[in-house]
Amino acid sequence: MQLDSLVICEECDLMQKKAPLESGDEELCTRCGYSIYKSKPNGLQYSLVFALTAFVLFILSNTYPIVTISSQGLNNSTTLLGVVQILYKDDMLLVAILVLVTTFLTPVMEIGALIYLLLPLKFGVVLPGMKVVYRWMHQVRPWVMVEVFMLGLLITISKLSGLAFVVPEIALISFVLLMFAIIIASINFDERMFWHQVETLSTSQRSI
Repeated sequence: MQLDSLVICEECDLMQKKAPLESGDEELCTRCGYSIYKSKPNGLQYSLVFALTAFVLFILSNTYPIVTISSQGLNNSTTLLGVVQILYKDDMLLVAILVLVTTFLTPVMEIGALIYLLLPLKFGVVLPGMKVVYRWMHQVRPWVMVEVFMLGLLITISKLSGLAFVVPEIALISFVLLMFAIIIASINFDERMFWHQVETLSTSQRSI
């Protein structure tokens, strides 16, 4: 019996054979009844759509200013990378690196990984290195903290509103939408269906 045909229950650690499922079906543990896997109808298509949407939103979020602050006739605006640069100039190197990694590098890495995995598959192509990119995506995912940055940003805006006139810009709205797009793309990524399609396409390509 091949290992890829087995699944382990996360609740009771029982190893059992994967059950063939139709779209929307759910596989339960034969011992404790824990939900091991639930098929997501059109999950990969939704994941690809929202990954592409997240890519566009990411570009908008890092091209336009996040907010414009007006005080005593002076206007100041900045982008995300501008925030990183300001933190660096204020001798807050570790905070600057943390903001850069969690709100810029890791989101674009996860978005790029999803597109690399799903877009070629949509056209019936299996690219080399998919297993490496898949593992890489799972290692990066815990570090994607766009929502934490947004929460901190909103708190900062609320505090500054009493001292200056704060105008939300396009990038702020894009960041909010980006946060939801990444979450939805990740939730809809059906891992079992993905590897099933990869294996099917790989087998058909080898037989040609």
